[in-house]
Amino acid sequence: MSTVRDADVVIVGGGIVGAASAYFLAKHGARVALFEKGVVAGEQSSRNWGFVRIMGRDPFEVPLAIESVRLWQTLEAELGADLEWRQAGGMAVAGTEAGVAAYERWLDVGRQYQLPVRVLSNREIRDALPGAEGSWPGALYNATDGQAEPAKVAPAFAEAARRLGAHIITGCAVDAIERTGGAVTGVLTEQGPVRAPTVVCAAGAWSSRLLSGVGVAMPQLAIRGTVARTTPVRAIAGAGVWAPELAFRQRRDGTLNIVDGSFFDYDLVPATLRWAKDFRPMWNVFKSYIRFGVGAPLVEGLIGLVPGTARHDRPFRTTRVLDPPARGERVANALAGLARVFPDIRDAAITRSWAGFIDMTPDMIPVIGPVSEAPGLVVASGFSGHGFMLGPIAGRLVSEVVLDGRASLDIAPFRLARFRDGTSLGPRPLI
Repeated sequence: MSTVRDADVVIVGGGIVGAASAYFLAKHGARVALFEKGVVAGEQSSRNWGFVRIMGRDPFEVPLAIESVRLWQTLEAELGADLEWRQAGGMAVAGTEAGVAAYERWLDVGRQYQLPVRVLSNREIRDALPGAEGSWPGALYNATDGQAEPAKVAPAFAEAARRLGAHIITGCAVDAIERTGGAVTGVLTEQGPVRAPTVVCAAGAWSSRLLSGVGVAMPQLAIRGTVARTTPVRAIAGAGVWAPELAFRQRRDGTLNIVDGSFFDYDLVPATLRWAKDFRPMWNVFKSYIRFGVGAPLVEGLIGLVPGTARHDRPFRTTRVLDPPARGERVANALAGLARVFPDIRDAAITRSWAGFIDMTPDMIPVIGPVSEAPGLVVASGFSGHGFMLGPIAGRLVSEVVLDGRASLDIAPFRLARFRDGTSLGPRPLI
């Protein structure tokens, strides 16, 4: 059990954003205590696709993404860890002419930042993906995109932070953020209270519920994504690729992480109704990619509304690690897509599959920064599937906000207040 009873900064959440925040804060001399109810990178930080992608981002995110790539380029040396980092480009294949037109419009965003982004023809797509068969109207390509191994990155940040003196405490839930006179004064953990003038909420899909305990409303829902891994195959591409048939990333050992490129799953929960108005624009834009379902998450959520139950009174202790089942249909679709696009490797077999909950905000960009109505509270959550890519820069920005009172990049578009003051622009990412 931890003996930590006070710190300069308490971080709630041991995913990539929380671990990176701990590292950058400790690097600059702060006394840091990170609490994770399960294990470091137990949830989406180790379950994502592993893409480090700039192309197709919301224009507000692009400056952060560019700076994050700069950090990724030297991260292995800085953390002293093998992260399987590779900067070999990213490609998003369009299935329709309308998709190509949208990519061409995004080129203006890329050119604003001198990115080497371009639209490929069908012939160029097939040249970039040897052995690929298909007729696609075009693809968006960026040579500076990259990839890394998700399961390795957050633990590397956490271990580097530990070496710098940070306390990384796993298997210990934060039950509540504590306030006195409106200001944050620490957290209440299952091991007891910990005093701190600053608390960073980097709790991923759990953030909205944790923040509601101190009267802070953050609209947030979670989409379930399924990923599968194949047996090793011949070299296909160094780039991370998304296409209507499938998305894939070839790992260093030749295996592929593959994803159904057409669909995600959304499990209805009580919060669906609470945030329905906020999320309606997102559902309208992406409804063709999302399949709604009713199942265990709804039942568990309804139980969690009942006072006296463990799910209501101690929600963060009840589920240590969100581990949703992989959707068999999604795995089958991805494998079938692989066989269609690359017929010569149709014998590739699935060795494992998994799923994770991607925490979403209504405009599909994160919340990063202080919360005005709760002095001492900083939020870094709601990354909407972009947390792995943005994790390093998010951690650095959090440390700047905490230690310097301001960030080196413009984070005004990511303030939590945008959802109540009407300045959120709605969902704008292409991919």
